[in-house]
Amino acid sequence: MAGHSKWANIQHRKGRQDEKRQRIWTRVVREIMVAARTGGGDLGANPRLRLAVEKAKAANMPADTIKRNIDKATGNLEGVSYEEIRYEGYGIGGAAIIVDTMTDNKVRTVAEVRHAFSKYGGSMGTAGSVAFQFRHCGQLVFAPGTDEDKVMEVALEAGAEDVVSDDDGAIEVITAYPDFEAVKLALEAAGLKPEVAEVTMRPENSIELAGEDAARMQKLLDVIEDLDDVQDVFHNAVMPDAAT
Repeated sequence: MAGHSKWANIQHRKGRQDEKRQRIWTRVVREIMVAARTGGGDLGANPRLRLAVEKAKAANMPADTIKRNIDKATGNLEGVSYEEIRYEGYGIGGAAIIVDTMTDNKVRTVAEVRHAFSKYGGSMGTAGSVAFQFRHCGQLVFAPGTDEDKVMEVALEAGAEDVVSDDDGAIEVITAYPDFEAVKLALEAAGLKPEVAEVTMRPENSIELAGEDAARMQKLLDVIEDLDDVQDVFHNAVMPDAAT
């Protein structure tokens, strides 16, 4: 099926993440610790931890650093305890925003998130106010020019729910959350390496913004993403390349 063009947005997001490489380790460490604390330190039995460790390796984190933080989370070493908290709200033009955080001080975190929303034109919502507009799922995105027929054949055989051909030629594979890892491994075994492979909150609908509204929305997102306790930000705004 066809979908909205998102390749430029994905490339921009990756570029912004690369610019903030020094902060990625902090976020990955928190994800490792929460995954290990909630699901145990055995990589073979904890898919969320495996994904977090993959992210750590992609960010060139040393193996001993990874192990030390798993040990902290599972009680083998003393460490800070992080709590996962999700905030929901509205951006410019009523765009839906989900902010996932990990914090050791939720009073500080909610104050910072609320301040960012209010100062830059958004508003905080209550729990559940926008989450229904998103779907928790696996997402694998392949660059324009990838063999679509091969991606579709391998992905659907491995249990993917949908394969979306975007307007710019990118190919997006959507999976149920529990099937993400199996589909990813099957695609990689077939020589198909995605540019993006993640568990995400995928918007079910979108709001198009342009001009000043797009610029204001991007500023709001930038400020939220820059907060120390923020792990991920999901939204349903579609903006031109100049704003994104």
